[in-house]
Amino acid sequence: MAARTSSGKSSAKARPAYRCTECGNQLPKWVGRCPECNAWGTVEEYGAVPIRTTAAGPVSAPARPIAQVDGQVATARRTGVDELDRVLGGGLVPGAVVLLAGEPGVGKSTLLLDVAAKAASAQHRTLYVTGEESAGQVRLRADRIGALSDHLYLAAETDLGAVLGHIDQVNPSLLVLDSVQTIASAELDGAPGGMAQVREVAGALIRASKDRGMATLLVGHVTKDGSIAGPRLLEHLVDVVLHFEGDRHARLRLIRGIKNRYGATDEVGCFELHDEGIAGLPDPSGLFLTRRSQPVPGTCLTVTLEGRRPLVAEVQALMVDSQIPSPRRTTSGLDSPRIAMVLAVVERHGSVRLGKQDIYTATVGGVRLTEPAADLAIALSVASSAANTPLPSNLVAIGEVGLAGEVRRVNGVQRRLAEAHRLGFTHALVPQDPGKVPPGMRVVEVADIGEALAAIPGRRRSSGSSGASGASDDRPSGEGDRPGRRPRARAAADLPAPGADVMQGWDPVEPEEVPEPF
Repeated sequence: MAARTSSGKSSAKARPAYRCTECGNQLPKWVGRCPECNAWGTVEEYGAVPIRTTAAGPVSAPARPIAQVDGQVATARRTGVDELDRVLGGGLVPGAVVLLAGEPGVGKSTLLLDVAAKAASAQHRTLYVTGEESAGQVRLRADRIGALSDHLYLAAETDLGAVLGHIDQVNPSLLVLDSVQTIASAELDGAPGGMAQVREVAGALIRASKDRGMATLLVGHVTKDGSIAGPRLLEHLVDVVLHFEGDRHARLRLIRGIKNRYGATDEVGCFELHDEGIAGLPDPSGLFLTRRSQPVPGTCLTVTLEGRRPLVAEVQALMVDSQIPSPRRTTSGLDSPRIAMVLAVVERHGSVRLGKQDIYTATVGGVRLTEPAADLAIALSVASSAANTPLPSNLVAIGEVGLAGEVRRVNGVQRRLAEAHRLGFTHALVPQDPGKVPPGMRVVEVADIGEALAAIPGRRRSSGSSGASGASDDRPSGEGDRPGRRPRARAAADLPAPGADVMQGWDPVEPEEVPEPF
């Protein structure tokens, strides 16, 4: 029975409560795994929470029909960095809170300092608050990248109250906080970066942004597995979540939209990191290609879609005799499980011997290819390396490879072909029914991996020739489609021959010769 106070009114009954330290989810009882984020051992008791009911109170503004709400106050303002505006959906919306996360050293502080300087003007002041560096260190970076402006204000603070005081004093249109894990509130216990501190800091800054119409850019840390550090509640509170990624040994940097309340989440911004700072790349396809005077074996070009942007990328494969019982399968910039599946399909349905070979596959320029549209290019590069015969230099391959050896359609084939044609590529291997083809570009439709491998000139020799193409017929009895029958390995020469106009330039060659381009 609830206890009664001296006035005779019953007080709220206290009961124990539990909360997940990872995502902040509250639970009525203790469990081993949080049902919200599926993390083990993160549910802890944090004290008795009284059961309360909230009475109706005064409203800040009366509700009105949505058609009468002025939408001009939420018009996006450009930051001056075109690639960032592309991902944001046109620019920063007043009052929006953006979380930018990325690995250490990827260039988050450099990018946001450049954004803060370009967005600053006499009508729109910018406040840059750093909690990880001193003001002098930030000034040195600003001198190096040319991010100096009379309307850009800089402060080095780690206390939430001091940050709010700077906001009242400067009255900025844009706030950049680097980073949210370094700011703490003196009213709460706990170290900076903890769940309670991050939630309090984010909540206070979000309220200040919405009340003032001030856009806010928050820098966040990431964990070892690449996810955003801290409670997942932070991702739900902010309006936009961006992920800044890239190989620290390469020049390319990508910004991907994970969440965006004001635009699409399938846009990608490309940047190049150099000594003078970071610059946007409106046409980054050239970074992913290797310029050669003659084609070499084991390389194939494909067109990947990063968001809505098509990028021409190069896939490389190298096969050597293995010196260990278990051959190596090493990848760089590609999905390892996907590579293993493509290798199995190439060996089974393409008759390419891979069992005793070490296979290395990689991309050029630090780009990471994860979509299935690169499967066909991977298969052709592996087969080209096995046959030691280069593919024509003006060929691109687009398509997903299935376990049955079929080449499936992918999204945006017409957009990919248009980008390849713009860069000067004249021939393409694509799945069936590609749609409208750019004028002057010859497209070869392939139904399965066997027809695609016929593009390699060395594969068009007679099935009796020996070599890595695997056209021999020495498999043991019992293998194949019918039990008890010895099937013949399906070589490229056994496939239905395409038309002469399609295969023009793909005449059979000797292994030591380099085939002429198309």
